[in-house]
Formats: sequence, structure tokens, C-alpha cells
Amino acid sequence: MHLEILTPEQRIFEHTVDAVQVPGAHGLFQILDGHAPLISTLQPGPVKIDLPGDSKKIDSLHGSLERDKANDRLLRLAIDGGVVEVTKERVIILAD
Repeated sequence: MHLEILTPEQRIFEHTVDAVQVPGAHGLFQILDGHAPLISTLQPGPVKIDLPGDSKKIDSLHGSLERDKANDRLLRLAIDGGVVEVTKERVIILAD
């Protein structure tokens, strides 16, 4: 599935991912390929991105996006809130 993370200042991330976990209004939830469409507000907290096996192709990371020290296929990003939109093949996070 395609993930795009945007802030008012810049596009932080755009790539194919296996999964993404976000801090929803009622707790953390994970989005996998084929997830039902939804729109949800996001609370302050961590976004965890699970990259596919070809993650080595991502050379530079923008903003405060960081690779997990224990698993280089995981990226982490702290957000102050925002909105997530999930469609059949795409996830867009508008983060504060």
C-alpha cells in the first residue's frame, strides 16, 4: 500500500509500505493493505511504519522520521496530532 505523510511545511514521507500504526482518537490502530476505507483524527503519539523487504532503497529520511535501531525495516515518527485517510490502496496522514 502507498503511504504519504504530509505536514504544513513539507512532505515527510512517500513510499510503499507493508503496514502503518497510528495514534487514533481511541488508541493505537494498525492499517494493512486492503484495510476498509476510513477517516480518523489522530492524537499526539508515535507513527510506526513497517517497510517492505526492499527498504534499503530509502536512503534519506525527512523531518524527524527515524529508523528503529533494533529493526531497520521500521520507521518511527512522533506527531502532535492530525488526520489519517485510508482508501483501498493508499494512506494519507496529515500530521501536525
